[in-house]
Amino acid sequence: MLYGKEHVERYQETDGAEGHDWQGTITLLLTTTGRRSGQERTTPLIYQPEGDAYLIVASKGGADEPPLWYRNLEAQPEVKVQVKGDKFTARARTATAEEKPALWRKMVATWPQYDEYQQKTDRDIPVVVLERV
Repeated sequence: MLYGKEHVERYQETDGAEGHDWQGTITLLLTTTGRRSGQERTTPLIYQPEGDAYLIVASKGGADEPPLWYRNLEAQPEVKVQVKGDKFTARARTATAEEKPALWRKMVATWPQYDEYQQKTDRDIPVVVLERV
Protein backbone atom coordinates (compact mmCIF):
# COMPACT_ATOMS: atom_id res chain seq x y z
CA MET A 1 0.00 0.00 0.00
CA LEU A 2 1.36 3.39 -0.96
CA TYR A 3 1.52 6.15 1.63
CA GLY A 4 3.28 9.48 2.16
CA LYS A 5 6.39 10.30 0.14
CA GLU A 6 6.37 6.96 -1.69
CA HIS A 7 2.73 7.53 -2.68
CA VAL A 8 3.58 10.97 -4.11
CA GLU A 9 6.61 9.70 -6.04
CA ARG A 10 4.85 6.70 -7.59
CA TYR A 11 1.82 8.84 -8.49
CA GLN A 12 4.02 11.45 -10.18
CA GLU A 13 6.18 8.86 -11.98
CA THR A 14 3.17 6.98 -13.38
CA ASP A 15 0.69 9.86 -13.91
CA GLY A 16 -1.51 8.27 -11.28
CA ALA A 17 -1.51 4.75 -12.74
CA GLU A 18 -0.08 3.84 -9.33
CA GLY A 19 -1.52 5.77 -6.41
CA HIS A 20 -4.73 7.22 -7.87
CA ASP A 21 -6.81 4.28 -6.65
CA TRP A 22 -6.14 3.85 -2.93
CA GLN A 23 -7.97 1.66 -0.39
CA GLY A 24 -11.22 1.75 -2.35
CA THR A 25 -11.02 5.52 -2.90
CA ILE A 26 -9.42 7.88 -5.40
CA THR A 27 -6.62 10.31 -4.61
CA LEU A 28 -5.17 13.45 -6.11
CA LEU A 29 -1.92 15.24 -5.35
CA LEU A 30 -2.19 18.68 -3.76
CA THR A 31 0.87 20.94 -3.81
CA THR A 32 0.80 23.93 -1.47
CA THR A 33 3.43 26.57 -0.75
CA GLY A 34 4.69 26.56 2.83
CA ARG A 35 3.42 29.66 4.59
CA ARG A 36 6.70 29.96 6.51
CA SER A 37 9.26 28.11 4.40
CA GLY A 38 8.02 29.12 0.95
CA GLN A 39 8.78 25.54 -0.16
CA GLU A 40 6.33 23.46 -2.15
CA ARG A 41 4.85 20.47 -0.34
CA THR A 42 2.85 17.73 -2.04
CA THR A 43 0.25 15.61 -0.26
CA PRO A 44 -1.89 12.72 -1.59
CA LEU A 45 -5.53 13.25 -0.57
CA ILE A 46 -8.83 11.46 -1.07
CA TYR A 47 -11.06 13.47 -3.40
CA GLN A 48 -14.36 13.54 -5.19
CA PRO A 49 -15.25 15.54 -8.29
CA GLU A 50 -17.94 18.21 -7.84
CA GLY A 51 -18.89 19.65 -11.21
CA ASP A 52 -15.69 21.15 -12.62
CA ALA A 53 -14.13 21.32 -9.13
CA TYR A 54 -12.66 18.76 -6.74
CA LEU A 55 -13.44 18.23 -3.06
CA ILE A 56 -10.95 17.28 -0.33
CA VAL A 57 -11.27 17.16 3.46
CA ALA A 58 -8.87 18.76 5.97
CA SER A 59 -9.38 16.05 8.59
CA LYS A 60 -5.88 15.11 9.85
CA GLY A 61 -7.54 12.01 11.28
CA GLY A 62 -9.63 14.07 13.68
CA ALA A 63 -6.73 15.94 15.28
CA ASP A 64 -7.53 19.17 17.11
CA GLU A 65 -5.35 21.17 14.73
CA PRO A 66 -5.79 21.24 10.94
CA PRO A 67 -3.26 19.62 8.62
CA LEU A 68 -0.33 21.79 7.55
CA TRP A 69 -1.46 21.72 3.92
CA TYR A 70 -4.71 23.40 4.99
CA ARG A 71 -2.87 26.14 6.88
CA ASN A 72 -0.68 26.64 3.82
CA LEU A 73 -3.63 27.07 1.46
CA GLU A 74 -5.32 29.46 3.88
CA ALA A 75 -2.23 31.67 3.56
CA GLN A 76 -1.80 31.06 -0.19
CA PRO A 77 -4.95 29.67 -1.87
CA GLU A 78 -3.32 29.18 -5.27
CA VAL A 79 -2.29 25.52 -5.38
CA LYS A 80 -1.16 22.89 -7.85
CA VAL A 81 -3.27 19.78 -8.37
CA GLN A 82 -2.62 16.51 -10.16
CA VAL A 83 -5.48 14.13 -10.95
CA LYS A 84 -3.97 11.15 -12.75
CA GLY A 85 -2.05 12.78 -15.64
CA ASP A 86 -3.99 16.06 -15.46
CA LYS A 87 -1.86 18.77 -13.80
CA PHE A 88 -3.34 22.21 -13.23
CA THR A 89 -3.39 25.30 -11.03
CA ALA A 90 -6.39 25.74 -8.78
CA ARG A 91 -7.74 28.15 -6.23
CA ALA A 92 -8.59 26.47 -2.93
CA ARG A 93 -11.43 27.67 -0.73
CA THR A 94 -13.23 26.33 2.30
CA ALA A 95 -16.81 25.30 1.57
CA THR A 96 -19.35 27.75 2.96
CA ALA A 97 -21.67 26.82 5.82
CA GLU A 98 -24.48 26.52 3.26
CA GLU A 99 -22.47 24.23 0.93
CA LYS A 100 -20.82 22.06 3.54
CA PRO A 101 -23.60 19.63 4.61
CA ALA A 102 -24.14 18.23 1.08
CA LEU A 103 -20.41 18.19 0.31
CA TRP A 104 -19.62 16.52 3.65
CA ARG A 105 -22.16 13.77 2.92
CA LYS A 106 -20.55 13.20 -0.48
CA MET A 107 -17.09 12.85 1.09
CA VAL A 108 -18.33 10.60 3.91
CA ALA A 109 -19.91 8.32 1.30
CA THR A 110 -16.39 7.96 -0.11
CA TRP A 111 -14.51 7.64 3.19
CA PRO A 112 -16.87 6.91 6.13
CA GLN A 113 -14.08 7.50 8.67
CA TYR A 114 -14.53 11.28 8.17
CA ASP A 115 -17.58 11.10 10.46
CA GLU A 116 -15.45 9.30 13.08
CA TYR A 117 -12.73 11.94 12.72
CA GLN A 118 -15.26 14.74 13.30
CA GLN A 119 -16.48 13.03 16.48
CA LYS A 120 -12.90 13.00 17.84
CA THR A 121 -12.47 16.79 17.77
CA ASP A 122 -14.30 20.01 18.56
CA ARG A 123 -12.70 21.52 15.45
CA ASP A 124 -15.12 21.90 12.54
CA ILE A 125 -13.36 19.81 9.89
CA PRO A 126 -13.45 21.76 6.62
CA VAL A 127 -14.35 20.55 3.16
CA VAL A 128 -12.09 22.29 0.66
CA VAL A 129 -13.18 23.08 -2.89
CA LEU A 130 -10.42 23.16 -5.53
CA GLU A 131 -11.45 25.22 -8.56
CA ARG A 132 -9.34 25.42 -11.71
CA VAL A 133 -7.98 28.85 -12.59
